[in-house]
Formats: sequence, structure tokens, C-alpha cells
Amino acid sequence: MDSIMHKIKHRVFEIIQTAADDDKASKIFDIFIITLIMLNVVLVIADTFTLPYYIKYISRRLEVFSIIIFTIEYILRLWTSDMLYPQYGKFVSRVRYIFSFMALIDLFAILPFYAPLLIPIDLRALRILRMIRLLRIFKVSRYTNALSVVTSVLKNKSNQLISSVFVVALLMLISSVIMYNIENPAQPDVFINAFSGLWWAIATFTTVGYGDIYPITACGKVLSSVIALLGIGLVAVPTGIISAGFMEQIEQEKEEHTENKEKHFCPYCGERLD
Repeated sequence: MDSIMHKIKHRVFEIIQTAADDDKASKIFDIFIITLIMLNVVLVIADTFTLPYYIKYISRRLEVFSIIIFTIEYILRLWTSDMLYPQYGKFVSRVRYIFSFMALIDLFAILPFYAPLLIPIDLRALRILRMIRLLRIFKVSRYTNALSVVTSVLKNKSNQLISSVFVVALLMLISSVIMYNIENPAQPDVFINAFSGLWWAIATFTTVGYGDIYPITACGKVLSSVIALLGIGLVAVPTGIISAGFMEQIEQEKEEHTENKEKHFCPYCGERLD
């Protein structure tokens, strides 16, 4: 009996994980979940429109169906978590899974439905909770390497990114305080405090320039010009770091693909190795 349950559990684990090339059942499961996620995103957007009653009725039924499927998926992933973390015991592997990023996304995806059933909550808070349903789109990252590549690049370049962001933030703080001291006497109702200067600094550094707050004194205009020119270069630094990270990631994947290909084919005759 234990052997049969173990086989069933192992097969369930194979199906709910990202599909292997030759596993049709797992591929069908992946396509079904991705389709359901996209449908739910459409429903969240549709909720912002004034819709006829029958469409709202269908939307609600689809929401309930989705919650049932996502809940079953979450339970199955929790049940098979010891196969995901074979180096740990059942309890530890379940705890590790519960607090993993994707498990938290799975939980938050179904939380807005169950929250009103568990605790009394007013309609305004319920509306905010229902917005959390948009997090379901992050579940797609389980079936595609797009977000994993982004995460890998940010992780590899974290030191450079933190350094560049720190420099930009430091200059923003300094310029906001200087601008406040320059402009406050001339327009005290606009540059009320340093936070007003910080809002100006952010808009100027990022070259957005909303125009709701700007200097009118000569010194303020000179400082604003300098900050705008610095912003063009400094704000582009993190973008350059991320771009370089993506190029390195692409080259690394190419090298790994070439190495894997060489392992499976004879370097002399080119025949596939068994």
C-alpha cells in the first residue's frame, strides 16, 4: 500500500512540476493552469467595468472554479514538497515550501476568497484584498524562465545596483535639502519642507518633470539644471548594469547549451551518444 501511494505521489509531483519534454500530462496541466491564470487576470480587469448581471454571474462562477483549482494545486504542492526538498524531512520540507516565494504567491492568490469567510471584514478592505488576485499572474513564472532570468540578473548584479542606487539616493537627499533652503524663502507654500524638495529631486533626476513643483529663483534654476544633467547620466547607470547582466546571462546560457550539446554528441563523427 505504501509503495502504491509513493508511486501516486511521485506521479502527482511530476505532473504539477514544470513539464518535461516527454510528459504530456504535465504539459496539459501547465497549459490549463496558465490559461486559468490569464483568465483570472482578465476577470480582475473586467471587474473595473460596469457589466450586465449575467456577465457578473459568470465571472463569479469562474472565480469560484479558479479558487477550487488553485486550492487543490496548493494542497498537492504542499503534499509533495518532501520530493521538492528530498534532503529534508517531511515537516521541514513543508515549512520551507510554505515560506518559499512561489508558495506565498500561491497562497496570496487564493487568500482574497477565503479571508471574508474566516474573519469579518468591511467592503473597502475586501476590495483591496481582491486586488491581490493580480498576483496570480506571477504564478506563470513557474512555467517560464523569463522571471527566473530577471531574478538571476538582479541577484548577480546586486552589489553594483545597490552601489549605484545608493549614490543616486544620496544626491537626491542632498539636492532636496539644498533646494529647500534656496526656494523656501521665495515660495514657502510650494517648498514646505525637505520632503517637497525630495519630490522635486525625484521628478528632476528621473527626467520626468511633472511641473507641479519647480524653482523660480536664479540659484534654484542653476541647481535644477545641474541636477537634470546629472540625472541623465546617473539614473541610466542601473539600466546599463542590468543590460550588461542580461548580456552575460545570454552568453552563459549559450555556453551551457554548447557544453550540453557536446556531451550528447561524439566530437569526432557527430553521432548522438546513447
